[in-house]
Amino acid sequence: MNFSDTLHKNPVFDVIAQQADALGLRTYVIGGFVRDLVLGRPSKDIDVVCIGSGIALAEAVGNALRTNVSVFPNFGTAMLRAIQPGAIQPSVGLEGGAQGEEEWEVEFVGARKESYRSESRKPIVEDGTLEDDQNRRDFTINAMGISLNATAFGELLDPFDGLKDIKRKLIRTPLDPDITFSDDPLRMMRAIRFASQLSFDIEPDTFDSIVRMNERISIVSRERVTDELNKIILSPTPSYGFKLLYHAGLLERIFPELIALKGVETIEGKGHKDNFYHTLQVLDNIANRTEPNRYAGDAENELWLRWSALLHDIAKPATKRFDQKVGWSFHGHEDLGARWVPGIFRTMKLPLNEHMRFVQKLVRLHLRPIALTKEQITDSALRRLLIDAGDDLEGLMALCRADITSKNYERVQKHLRNFDRVERKLQDLEERDKLRSFQPVITGELIMETFGLPPSKEVGEIKSIMREAILDGLISNSLEAAYPFLLEEGRKRGLTAKTMSKAE
Repeated sequence: MNFSDTLHKNPVFDVIAQQADALGLRTYVIGGFVRDLVLGRPSKDIDVVCIGSGIALAEAVGNALRTNVSVFPNFGTAMLRAIQPGAIQPSVGLEGGAQGEEEWEVEFVGARKESYRSESRKPIVEDGTLEDDQNRRDFTINAMGISLNATAFGELLDPFDGLKDIKRKLIRTPLDPDITFSDDPLRMMRAIRFASQLSFDIEPDTFDSIVRMNERISIVSRERVTDELNKIILSPTPSYGFKLLYHAGLLERIFPELIALKGVETIEGKGHKDNFYHTLQVLDNIANRTEPNRYAGDAENELWLRWSALLHDIAKPATKRFDQKVGWSFHGHEDLGARWVPGIFRTMKLPLNEHMRFVQKLVRLHLRPIALTKEQITDSALRRLLIDAGDDLEGLMALCRADITSKNYERVQKHLRNFDRVERKLQDLEERDKLRSFQPVITGELIMETFGLPPSKEVGEIKSIMREAILDGLISNSLEAAYPFLLEEGRKRGLTAKTMSKAE
């Protein structure tokens, strides 16, 4: 198979070919770019391998393109960015083509062979041949190369039948999988990540090796493990990846809190749902939702919405109780789960910033909209939900819709119709009262100034009463309406106003 016509569509490959021939270096584009080229997937990262100095080739290409080159001498690599206005993404894939990026990130390295110590996934690197370089690749679909020299420009080099494995939708290691995974245990996560992203199977011998070698994941840094986990979470059907992690024995090593959700306990003929598989269904529902939302197309925000789905019931095992009359309950799991979120993020080396707080908020609030579908909806309850959710209401409602899981289709549709009713009422109330950025006009400072009080518990109590009165609709959130109410509350407490509002 020859890809010359496709590669010529992006001038950067012609420049690399010219400079490689000028330097007398056998040169190939290799790895993920070739895989995605065959699959017809857009890709902006190009890995170039040459038999010789990758740094020298990068500097020659950089000079020809008049672009800066970043050199990493300790790793023997160099990188540059090539901008091709109007470039078309090369794609002759088995699944059709796609228009790609105009900016390309190109990394250059000399061909190498690697050897490993058992206690580390950092290899000892030596210069090698193209065969050595392809042997060290993780999977057959990532070991394909395309020649960039003029004499064989565009020719595919596929020593491990990666093209055949793509057609069969199969993840397989080029060499003995036990050696592949022992050398670099992160490859076990990558195998499952690629299977989840591409909807591929893992070849049986390769999967059996992951099962045998799963304890080796302990030598991999948490950051690298979590990076692969995030990619699984963002895959089209993330439950597939998590089920593979579970059956491979990896999930209990990297995420034991999730494993604790698994199983059904039955007492006196009463059981509860398997919260592990329920959680995975909620995650898939989030991933495959069709309603318009502001997270679509924003991979970062989408990631945290999916993390909220993954963690929304995380504290159910710790709150599970059985009552002979009502059966199983998980009272307070939303509050306990929210308190667990920072610890889980810390362990996973996830950011302890606004993203963590977003997930924590959705875990804490995820039962609130559901409760509103089961009872007479009051404006007071809707106001509280609007204020507590704030700008994250859309994410919360998406999570709650996803949380409706049942084998009974009509039951699911009934709950979704109830959600439609709640959302319409929320929208109407928001348009009327503008509550997303709600701040009571009666502040703690105004209370202290009015009654001559120092900062105290009583000031907080009065402020809370004022807030509740506004939310209950007893008064509007205006100084004209709220200040007389404040004076009356002070009178009940034996307080005398020291100052008067301008509204008076």
